[in-house]
Amino acid sequence: MISTPTAQTHYAPAEAPLEILYEDAHLLVLNKPCGLLSVPGRGPDKQDCLSARVQRRYPDALIVHRLDMQTSGLLAMARGIDAQRALNRAFEQRLVHKRYQAVVDGIACVEGLDAWGVIDLPLELDWPNRPKHIVDYAHGRPSVTRWRVLSPDLERNGTRLELEPVTGRSHQLRVHLQAIGHPILGDDLYASAEAVARASRLLLHACELNLPHPATGEVMSFSSPPPF
Repeated sequence: MISTPTAQTHYAPAEAPLEILYEDAHLLVLNKPCGLLSVPGRGPDKQDCLSARVQRRYPDALIVHRLDMQTSGLLAMARGIDAQRALNRAFEQRLVHKRYQAVVDGIACVEGLDAWGVIDLPLELDWPNRPKHIVDYAHGRPSVTRWRVLSPDLERNGTRLELEPVTGRSHQLRVHLQAIGHPILGDDLYASAEAVARASRLLLHACELNLPHPATGEVMSFSSPPPF
């Protein structure tokens, strides 16, 4: 019998250098690798994270948003409490815009040329199965994702998508795509074992970030091509 390989949890090496795309006295923009927590988790084995690595070099760096451990891509940090407050306000007022790329299971399509689809499904933590989240019409928080097809990925029997979260719920993109029948390849929480096995990691990457500078208000735009 030939065994089918499955995706393994990737951990970013402790000695891996920080990939800093932008820095000034108020703002840092980094390219987070797959396999590194954004912030510390519970337990001594989960203290290595992007924020801790950054703070060793920039002691005033403060977190303003997160990416899942297995998601790679653009993440901004504030330098100082005033910058953190300004960026938190920008997130609350939806002045920060993010786009992701993902490769999902199966052939996904949206009607119309270059059309965007909308997934509008309320999400809630699945308490008995934490950290998973579920669609919950009775108790879920409003959650909206825009998506469009970029290209088929015939080699992996999947589809490359561009994703734009309108809201910012935990695991939003992963649960929404599972809910429409196209979980992200390599997603060991929401995809089938067969779809997990078709990728060496979670195929989700934060590729665009637009936000107002916390000191000047100037709109800053950053991009990071997906590594898959």
